[in-house]
Amino acid sequence: MVLCVNVSKKVSVPSSHCPIRLVELHRLGLMDYGIALELQRSLVHQRRQNPNFIDLVLILQHPPVYTLGQGSDLRYLNFTLDDPAYSVWQVERGGEVTYHCPGQLIVYPILNLIFYQQDLHWYLRQLEEVIIRALADSGIEGKRLSGLTGVWVEGHKVAAIGIKVSRWITMHGFAINVCPDLKGFHKIVPCGIRDRPVGSLSQFKPDIQLTTVETNITAHFAEVFHIHWHPPNGAGS
Repeated sequence: MVLCVNVSKKVSVPSSHCPIRLVELHRLGLMDYGIALELQRSLVHQRRQNPNFIDLVLILQHPPVYTLGQGSDLRYLNFTLDDPAYSVWQVERGGEVTYHCPGQLIVYPILNLIFYQQDLHWYLRQLEEVIIRALADSGIEGKRLSGLTGVWVEGHKVAAIGIKVSRWITMHGFAINVCPDLKGFHKIVPCGIRDRPVGSLSQFKPDIQLTTVETNITAHFAEVFHIHWHPPNGAGS
């Protein structure tokens, strides 16, 4: 597979007269988790070497896979790691175990927060705001819950966030359950939260389309983070 993602393009450091950042948007379709992980790591490495490389956002889906954050508690898995029936990755993001599958919209921002705000709590709240605004476009009221990260609809967690930030360069990101098969979540305690169910947007709006949510996410990401997309409609893989 050839990925048309330019890892070495540079942009000028914005001055106070150019507050809007130019960010590359890449729509990668269905991609194996391991390939996407190595792509992220490569992009982050490039930007750690030269912070002036252009920011990117990757939008994709994954085949069924479980991911564990740093220090995840294995008690939240209802299977053993050596069970060949399950694909499991332990990665450098924060948070507990989660599940990815088709029908879930995955967004991985590779941003240099030096050009935005050097505040991880601010960044998490901005990601939540993007999701909440995108859901509102479809007539769905997404909410934050005090003390928890993510977005919730009628008490169901519909969007999970897990990030890694190194030298203010971000990786990993968020996943929105648009219209996935939720059965895979039954094998875990998602995000280590036992008393709140996982849900999907299709539960609340049965005719919702993943492409519509993707369009709304990209529009509100640009709005919330005060950026312009390049190319305007995103590049495919």
